[in-house]
Amino acid sequence: PRGIYSAGAEEPNALVGLRTGSRMEPNLRATQIELYEGLEACSQNRWPSLSFDLRSINQWFAGLLPAGFYYKTFMWPRSAWLWYEKHIRQAAGLGVAPTEPDPDRYEHRYAHCDLLVIGAGEKGLEAACAAARRGDRVILVDERAQVGGSLLWSQAGPNGVPAADYVAERLAELAHAPEVRVLTRTTALGVYDQGMVNLLERVNDHRSECPPFQPRQRLWQVRAQRIVLATGAIERPIVFPDNDRPGVMLAGAVRAYMGQYAVLPGRTIVVFTNNDDAWRTAFAARAAGAAVTVVDVRDRPARALIEAAGEAGIVVHCGALVGAVRGRRAVTGVRVFRRSGESVADLDCDLLATSGGWTPTVHLWSQAGGTLKWVERLSCFVPDRCPQAIECIGAAAGVFDPDDSIEPFWSVPDGLGRGKRFVDIQDDVSVEDVQLAHRENYSSVEHLKRYTTLGMGTDQGKTSNINGLALMAGLRGLPIPDVGTTTFRPPYTPVAFGALAGLETDQHAQPTRRTPLHDWHVERGATMYTVGQWVRPRVYARPGETFREAWWRESMLVRERVGIMDVSTLGKIEVSGPDAGAFLHRIYCNNVLSLPVGKVRYGLMLREDGLVADDGTFARIADDRYYLTTTTANAARVLRHMEFALQWTWPSLRASALSVTDQYAQIALAGPHARDVLAALLPGVEVGEAALPPQGLLQAELQGVRLLVFRVSFSGERAYELAVEADYAVWLWEALLEAGQPWGIDVYGTEAMGVLRIEKGHVAGAELDGRVTATDLGLARLLRKDRLFVGGAMLDRPGLNDPARPALVGLTPLDPKDAIRSGSILIPADAPMDQPRKLGWISSATPSPMLGHSIALGFVEGGMQRAGETLHAYAPLIGERVAVQVVSPHFFDPSGERMKQ
Repeated sequence: PRGIYSAGAEEPNALVGLRTGSRMEPNLRATQIELYEGLEACSQNRWPSLSFDLRSINQWFAGLLPAGFYYKTFMWPRSAWLWYEKHIRQAAGLGVAPTEPDPDRYEHRYAHCDLLVIGAGEKGLEAACAAARRGDRVILVDERAQVGGSLLWSQAGPNGVPAADYVAERLAELAHAPEVRVLTRTTALGVYDQGMVNLLERVNDHRSECPPFQPRQRLWQVRAQRIVLATGAIERPIVFPDNDRPGVMLAGAVRAYMGQYAVLPGRTIVVFTNNDDAWRTAFAARAAGAAVTVVDVRDRPARALIEAAGEAGIVVHCGALVGAVRGRRAVTGVRVFRRSGESVADLDCDLLATSGGWTPTVHLWSQAGGTLKWVERLSCFVPDRCPQAIECIGAAAGVFDPDDSIEPFWSVPDGLGRGKRFVDIQDDVSVEDVQLAHRENYSSVEHLKRYTTLGMGTDQGKTSNINGLALMAGLRGLPIPDVGTTTFRPPYTPVAFGALAGLETDQHAQPTRRTPLHDWHVERGATMYTVGQWVRPRVYARPGETFREAWWRESMLVRERVGIMDVSTLGKIEVSGPDAGAFLHRIYCNNVLSLPVGKVRYGLMLREDGLVADDGTFARIADDRYYLTTTTANAARVLRHMEFALQWTWPSLRASALSVTDQYAQIALAGPHARDVLAALLPGVEVGEAALPPQGLLQAELQGVRLLVFRVSFSGERAYELAVEADYAVWLWEALLEAGQPWGIDVYGTEAMGVLRIEKGHVAGAELDGRVTATDLGLARLLRKDRLFVGGAMLDRPGLNDPARPALVGLTPLDPKDAIRSGSILIPADAPMDQPRKLGWISSATPSPMLGHSIALGFVEGGMQRAGETLHAYAPLIGERVAVQVVSPHFFDPSGERMKQ
């Protein structure tokens, strides 16, 4: 059993599930949830009930479950890990994620300011008011519903002014400033480069339901010229046996509940501390009517404290330790020992308040790249230097009451009590676990964290990290700063996925792009599907026709007669300027400068690491103007790559790259009668072999509309691609259908296109997966010898020239009745099933209407050196194994005669 431990975001214990049904949210800290009418909260991770949790039996076997237990135990047998994992996760202490769609609304908002102040306590209010008087644009944020910080539970503010009056005056001043925004219920999640900060505003979490058209939460992205962190400090506990019992709390939290909420957490209280600040809790509790005993590890606390305690009727034990806690479901008493181990007293109590000092809240500072330094006088890390314009003030900077003193003390030694001494209460990491990690040489703080899970819970070790580091430092015999700290990462507290997604969910997750011919496809009954962002026609099934029959018919249409296809989704980029050719000569790995006006060339583009980025075509429309096409999936990526190169890599080049994907529609015309249809469409225009040879470009007009006609083929047939301004797409499409009637023209979709390109051996997205080189694809002939292009410098790396690299091959089944499955791995024919050796993989597969059996493209070690060899295509998830033969990837018309007819 665990109880409430803190009063804020550092809470490790009191995690609850809030709301029910589709609005249920697990793992929320009860210490931060505001009460409202209709609130529904439940405890979590207990079965069958909280009062009788069957899994609590594990505590009786704690000695058999040390740190690293899972790593060492559940690795055998390998096949059983998924079964183990299910039960381990169920016992992990966290709630269950909801399965229903979240009906709430989340928003994103963006803002700029001169000063962002995080934390609206006394120092934060002062910083915001000072900036407002200068006329700065200020954003002041605080995670609580009210500003004021510790002033909320203090009687007196600065200079003796009542705390409530001081806060009201500062808010009034900010309210009258024209450039100030105050955000309450707002948590700063993370600080990033160049002053960018993420803020989560809980707009309606304090209501049972969101008002219409209002968000539940709002994620802010703020760019701040300067940032001030007034985030205060987090109290750390002292580690002692059974320190996880309900009724053990941080001393500062006890003071907060009394001051802000008028709640006395206990009637008989023991305060266990090593510092002066915790005595303030003792005095406040005594003034509220509680019986109080202070157990201070120091031999000589300040005389003024001893005298004040005597006057208040507080019992004091100096140089003493709490070594044992009575009670299981609630604290009923503690045993006090001398530091020498001698028993001093057995005290009855219903609350044990502990304080080991305060640690500045430096998470955001560290995220911004700030470094920390250890201050021995304060026994904590404080901010040191930061490369960004960010400053810590108040307790966040390690500025505490200068009269306070502290004696470093982290854990009660062995032998004083039988219970576990938890360092990280949320993740059940004990002193013994830290000792075990040290014995097994996991003594680096990062290794300690991962081996023991110290600081890996939803609280990210806010109350445990320093104690864990100090214990490891003691075991290693090093000063604490020499051991170092772990890395603080965003978010500061957990954030709902809905807030990160905002409105970009479901159909709004990304833009839905439709070609200019979309409505035509839908009206003709095309089966539409989404490819990336684009909605494309897959097949045009006729009444009574199955899906397979439709794409089979459409494939044969192109092979035997003529068809047209909407390829408007291709990325289209215009590159122009005096240096356009020189620029593209560096972007593409093949020769661009030798391309004359009026010609098209296949282009291959590499990444900086020498692997293939994309392929497509580039056509020279004029001396200083080129028209490029890219694959549909990589259009934005290619344009971004070009813009980076022009702006950063070669800014002196006089060239520009402009996306014209949406400005042009593009239609593929393919088949043995493609030239006949083109001639009928453009009467009086010469489209013969001399005027429009393979890889030729024709600029023509039809009824005053400008057309670009490219002689390129993706199907292996005689083919053309016609580009026209998007407004004329339907007109040109229907004109082609009318012109092609004598030759039986019809439309075909992407399914048939995939069949045609695999039969021909053309590579596409499945092959261009970011792992292959030009040589792997059989395109080494395209690489210029000068290597003066992007990625060229990396091509001589041994790993990219290894003859055993997987290279492109074709594959056919030994039994024509067998179907080859895309995604299968290629293994030796005699490979055992328990540990088969992977030789490659299948990237694309299809039944072939022209060949009458299944065919596939894939990559296999050695490539075409294995021609004629028998391998097995193995799909391990379904246990399917098909014998295949390695053949040329060019299954149909390998000489290319049909394209040249």
